[in-house]
Amino acid sequence: MKTPLFQGSCTAIVTPYTAQGVDYDRLKKNLEFQYENGTAAVVVCGTTGEAATQSADEHNELVRFTVRAVDGRMKVIAGVGSNNTADALRNAENAKAVGADGILMVTPYYNKTSQKGLIEHFTYVADRVEIPMILYNVPSRTGIGIAAETYRELARHPNVNGVKEASGDFALIYKTRSLCGDELTLWSGNDDNTVPMMAMGAKGVISVAGNIVPAAVAKLCALCLSGEYAQAMALFARYNALFAALFLETNPIPVKAAMKLMGLDSGLLRLPLTEIGEEHLQALKQVMIDAGIQI
Repeated sequence: MKTPLFQGSCTAIVTPYTAQGVDYDRLKKNLEFQYENGTAAVVVCGTTGEAATQSADEHNELVRFTVRAVDGRMKVIAGVGSNNTADALRNAENAKAVGADGILMVTPYYNKTSQKGLIEHFTYVADRVEIPMILYNVPSRTGIGIAAETYRELARHPNVNGVKEASGDFALIYKTRSLCGDELTLWSGNDDNTVPMMAMGAKGVISVAGNIVPAAVAKLCALCLSGEYAQAMALFARYNALFAALFLETNPIPVKAAMKLMGLDSGLLRLPLTEIGEEHLQALKQVMIDAGIQI
């Protein structure tokens, strides 16, 4: 039985960009906001952090800075995934060197691969860096998904701690639980899947909504972990429309817009992402008001 890297809510934190680079002062404030609101862990350089637009130097510095700013108060998980296995290894080595608690490694995108290739891709890094690895399955973005049998094979590796499951495929999730048991921790990769996945044994969520309502996401996870699912569903009902609205356009466009509406400066988006459209912005505002968020 493996010990989960974290339990509860993990925020996939946005990267506050300026025209010159990264606004580290703003990032530090956003990290403090997470800590003050009960977040158990943060992912830096993930999808929500626009990692695909970061240079190698920016990526390395973002991980180093986050580890130092958090100072052990939350777990720090570094996104290291790439469609180039050698690049993923270099990112993982840096994460280990600067003191990250774990790494998040997405399936290779664009060039894709077979299930055999997935096993070799993840194992290549896990064999060479002694740090807990969270696999990341998001086929809607990458064009390739991880099969339950592949999870079973990877779960045998001592450095593979679990998976961020963002496929929304509950048949796959059930089969994975059946095949892997406690040797592979599951975390929801979608805010709107948190309650049902935790009912199936997941240990929390890696959340986009945590950027704006971290206390609510933390409470939702805590209720599920304690088996209070009726209360969890009541809380979920309050925020379900918000969870959906954060995907009115490609993540992190809506969540950065929501943060700005709240006075939590999220910085610029990097091309090819652009600012949220006016119609979607108005819809997002209304959902936030309905959820009781002050804007």
